[in-house]
This record gives sequence, C-alpha cells and structure tokens, in this order.
Amino acid sequence: MGVAYSVGEVDHLYTFFVEWTPDLYTKHGRKQRFLMVDKQKLAMIDSLLCESSPKNWEIITVRKSARSQSVCSTPSVCMSEDEEETLPALNHTSYILQEHHIESLAAHLPPRVQGCVWDLVYSTVQHGTSLRTLYRKTAQIERPVLLLIKDLHNQVFGAFSSHTFRVSDSCYGTGETFLFTFGPEFKTFCWSGENSYFVRGFLDSLQMGGGGGPFGLWLDADLCRGSTFSCNTFRNQPLSPHQDFTIQAVEVWTFQ
Repeated sequence: MGVAYSVGEVDHLYTFFVEWTPDLYTKHGRKQRFLMVDKQKLAMIDSLLCESSPKNWEIITVRKSARSQSVCSTPSVCMSEDEEETLPALNHTSYILQEHHIESLAAHLPPRVQGCVWDLVYSTVQHGTSLRTLYRKTAQIERPVLLLIKDLHNQVFGAFSSHTFRVSDSCYGTGETFLFTFGPEFKTFCWSGENSYFVRGFLDSLQMGGGGGPFGLWLDADLCRGSTFSCNTFRNQPLSPHQDFTIQAVEVWTFQ
C-alpha cells in the first residue's frame, strides 16, 4: 500500500532532493558544499524518511514545468506534452524570443532565477517606443531583468541586469550582469572585473558597460536607435554586426 503525502510535504521532499542530487533532478545541476534547511522542514523530511518503508514508495516522473512551480511557488503556464521540458514558462507571448533563444538564455541565468516563470513587463509592440515608458513599467520591480533587442536585420541580442532599469546618478548593478548575442551564434560576455560600469540610466539614453571609450550597449530615448561596441566592463565583442543599429523591437522580462 502506498504512502500519501500532502502537497507541502512533497514540496519539501522535492526541494531536498533537488539540492542534494542535482545531477538527477536538474539538467544543469551544480554541486553544492552544504544546504541550509530550517529545523521545522528538516524534522518533516526526517519523519517522512523514517516513517515510510522504501518498498512502499512509488517512483514517478514529474515534468520540470510542474517542479518549477513547486520550488519557486509561482504559477506556471501549461505546456503541451510535446514541448521541451527544459524550457522555462513564459506568461506572455514574445515577439522576439524563439525556442532556441529561451533554451540558450535559461542555461546561463544565475541560479537564483533559474526555474522561475518569465514575466513580460515591457514591450515596444504593446507599450510603444519610449525609454520613459520602459522606466515606468519597471519602476516597482525589485528583481533582475532581461533586456531583449531585435534590430532591423533580425539580429537578436541584449543583456541580463542584476537590477531593474531606472534613471540614476551613477552606475549600478553587480557582477551577475552580462551581455549576450545570437549573431550568428549564442555568446555571453560576463563581467571582466575591470570596472563596475554595469548600468546607468538617463532620461535620454540607457547605457550598459563602459570605461575608456564607447559603451557595450546604448539605447536612445525613443528606443529607435542604438549602438554596441567593445567595452572594458564586459570585454565583449559588438553584439550586432551593425554597431550602429535601428531597433525593430525591445522587450524587458523579469522573473517570478
């Protein structure tokens, strides 16, 4: 006879197993030296493991989308049986992202946002082409954001920022911030450690990366034009073959 567990108990068990055996439960697992668990959850896990006989346990498989909902405690978007299990759930339609974009980006996001639902907070298609509108839409967000750009030559590139975009008197952000491009193959450009010019917002422009010359990524006030050059902050290549580019679409996503 099988053992019945409540949803809360299953959540704690699954979180425990994910942390201690990432090679079995996650595609891009990372080994951890230790795991901090509060006493109440540890006691619950201990009682579950002690009270139940292993021969009565039934091993089942659960889709990653459902597991992410359990671990992150966020609503998940339903996925068809044929969809790739490793892809995170998106709560809105993207006018830029395709499946291979999502898969590549998801594998390079910091651990604290992996497995979370992607939430669209700004889109030029929906909200118009205005940097001020972008700032307004992201003003209340206290989570990392993903900036996506598609130029008129259909090149896709952008940045992950540890902090949301805002008008600022100085540069802000942390070493989690990075630039990326899909032109022609996917590449990321992480913090070089040379300076901390991660992000700076003005009313008439948004800048990412810098030091000793041009910016890694620069967007104008109307989100119509931009530029990308190598910069000291990320030691990146230009993100687009066209260093001065015209924007077709911009999206900003965050993580729930």
